[in-house]
Amino acid sequence: MAHGDTTADFGGQRDTTRSVGPVLPPFEDVRRIAVLRGGGLGDLMFALPAIAALKARYPGADITLLGMPGHAALLEGRPGPVSRVVELPYSPGVRPGGAVDGTADADAVDAFFEGLAGSFDLAVQLHGGGRNSNPFLLRLGARHTIGTRTPDAPGLERTIPYVYYQHEVFRALEVVGLAGAVPVDLEPRVAVTPAEAARAAELTGTGPVLALHPGATDARRRWPAASFAEIAVRAAADGCEVVVVGDAGDAAAAEEIVRIARATSPSADVRSLAGQLSLGDLAGILDRSAVMVGNDSGPRHLAQAVGTPTIGVYWIGNVINAGAIGRSLHRVHFSWISQCPVCGVDVTQVGWTAQRCEHDDSFVATVQPEAVYADVAELRATSLLLRGR
Repeated sequence: MAHGDTTADFGGQRDTTRSVGPVLPPFEDVRRIAVLRGGGLGDLMFALPAIAALKARYPGADITLLGMPGHAALLEGRPGPVSRVVELPYSPGVRPGGAVDGTADADAVDAFFEGLAGSFDLAVQLHGGGRNSNPFLLRLGARHTIGTRTPDAPGLERTIPYVYYQHEVFRALEVVGLAGAVPVDLEPRVAVTPAEAARAAELTGTGPVLALHPGATDARRRWPAASFAEIAVRAAADGCEVVVVGDAGDAAAAEEIVRIARATSPSADVRSLAGQLSLGDLAGILDRSAVMVGNDSGPRHLAQAVGTPTIGVYWIGNVINAGAIGRSLHRVHFSWISQCPVCGVDVTQVGWTAQRCEHDDSFVATVQPEAVYADVAELRATSLLLRGR
């Protein structure tokens, strides 16, 4: 099937009992695979099961992730299906930013493709609807291309439609089915190294740890600091060491949680590590934790990937795209808001189909701390049984 075809021929599907969507015959003689997935830490987590499926289908292939510096910082030197990470250049819709006016550095983009063009047998687009990412992927000159596609996006050799409300893990698994890959896992898996575990032990005490993460790229996904602080106070009273994690951008929110918690209970064992941890350190702390409570953001997804029970605070639309699937180890608490609390605009029309309003008021402020803490207590008991913590 030539480049530019908009749909795959599903007549040759196989292994459908283990698949997400149609599974087509694999391509022949695939030794070098490129996977395009920019974005944040959570976006990487969504892609990992699909990358694992590709590695299982093409075990002799080297898989190059075209991703972000943070992806490289987390994956390089770590066991897993990714052979190497190549940092994406600034390019609209693929890696926004760069120049002051937000435009791409054309020379850097050209140099990126000059270094990679013709290097791949298969290129996989797991980066949105394809309006920008499909033309980007095609510049690699791979023999075969697969991915998602909105109606206005250029076609690849084999594509599936991009429909916004689909779980991101299953979207990616459906894409790699176009190359004959079937799931080997339905959740991301990240192995914590002995050095990371040792570092986490240095940063925490010997008792149970509760990790909190108050950040999210979209401010509307953030649970109020006072709600996190209530969880912190109750957990500390129950004998937990509470650590608030995040990057430098989360430091102010983390300090606010600590301030409120200590004002409520001066002796509470609550402190912030936000802005002080590498991604490896974060993986170790999350692995060390009995339970993690966070918004819909990368650290919650990483906690799930290292095997820690989690409680996620979500807007209902994000549960569809990013909520943990199982409930034995993971719980979700969500709001049913469908209109902006300020202007009343319909916020269910999201993604590439609609522009969002300018308001940043929280969609999840109505989630009750009492209900969240009930799950903290239950999952802490589960964690003690399963992990001895």
